[in-house]
Amino acid sequence: MQHIFILISSTIALISPIVYSIAIFKGKAKPHRTTRLVLLIITSLTTASLFAQHNTVAIYLAAVLTLQSIAIFILSIKYGMGGWGKTDVLCLLLALLGILLWKITDNPRIALYFAIGADFTGVIPTILKTYRLPHTEVWTYYMLGIFAALFSLMAIKVWVVDQYAYPVYIMLINLIIVLLVIRPQSQAKSL
Repeated sequence: MQHIFILISSTIALISPIVYSIAIFKGKAKPHRTTRLVLLIITSLTTASLFAQHNTVAIYLAAVLTLQSIAIFILSIKYGMGGWGKTDVLCLLLALLGILLWKITDNPRIALYFAIGADFTGVIPTILKTYRLPHTEVWTYYMLGIFAALFSLMAIKVWVVDQYAYPVYIMLINLIIVLLVIRPQSQAKSL
C-alpha cells in the first residue's frame, strides 16, 4: 500500500505545476519571483537532505517539488511579480542563512528543519501578496499540494518526526494559501 500512496502523491505533485502553468499563461496566476527562487533552492536542498537520510517516503514528494520549482521559477521570470522589495530581500537573506546553517551543521536531520524554516521564510512574500491580491493565485494548485502531501503522509510506516515533518509542513503552508485565495470569495457570498 505504501508504494501506491507514494505513486499517488508523486502523480498529484507532477500534475500541479501543469495546472499552475496553465493559470500563469492565462494570466490568472502571477507567481512571486522571490518565493519561486527560494523554493527552488530550498526544495533542492530538502531533496538532498532527505536523500542523505535515506528517507524512503518524503524524498519522492521533495524531488517532484524540486522539478516543479524549476518550471515555475522559469515562468515567474517573465510572468511573475515582485522580487526586490525590502521584504523580498529580507526573506531571501533569511533563506540563505538557513542554507548556510545547513552547511555548517552538515547534519541531514538538522538540515531538514533549516530547509523547512527557510522554505517558510521564502513563502512569506507569496503569503503577503496573496493576502493583498488574492486574484493573483489559483487555489487549485495549492489544493493539489495539500493532497500530494496527504498521500505522502499516508505512505509513512514509521511515524517519526523526520519522516512526517516535511509533508505536514507542505500541507499547512498550502492550506494557508488556499484559505487566503478563497477568503474574498467567501466574504462576497456572505454579503
